[in-house]
Amino acid sequence: MAMMNDGEQDEFALNNEINMTPFIDVMLVLLIIFMVAAPLSTVSVPLELPGANAEHQALDQKQLILSLDKERQLFLGDKAIAETELAHVLNDASGNNLEQIIFIRADQQVNYGALMSLLNTLRDIGYLNVSLVGEEDLN
Repeated sequence: MAMMNDGEQDEFALNNEINMTPFIDVMLVLLIIFMVAAPLSTVSVPLELPGANAEHQALDQKQLILSLDKERQLFLGDKAIAETELAHVLNDASGNNLEQIIFIRADQQVNYGALMSLLNTLRDIGYLNVSLVGEEDLN
């Protein structure tokens, strides 16, 4: 509690106002922490994605992001999965929602046949809503 002195009185009067400065300081520090940490929380499978000139859209953690690296290893988020387990893992992650959009990140060194094989596997499983992810082309 802060104390005030009216100057003429010897007694201090209580000040019932809330000091907002520490609250604002804490909020600004939290804002900076979240701004720094948010880009780090995306998928961390290192891929060299091909360029795309489509409008940039942010990916969040609730979306199903399937990554295919240059050794043809599959990852759902950061977790490596076998191609034979793909149907089971996707059904568990989506809650058997076949309307869920699957975002595919494929390394630019992956050949076209491997990517088409993955797309055919997804079609056979029943996932028809597929979106390809690429790096933002700055040219």
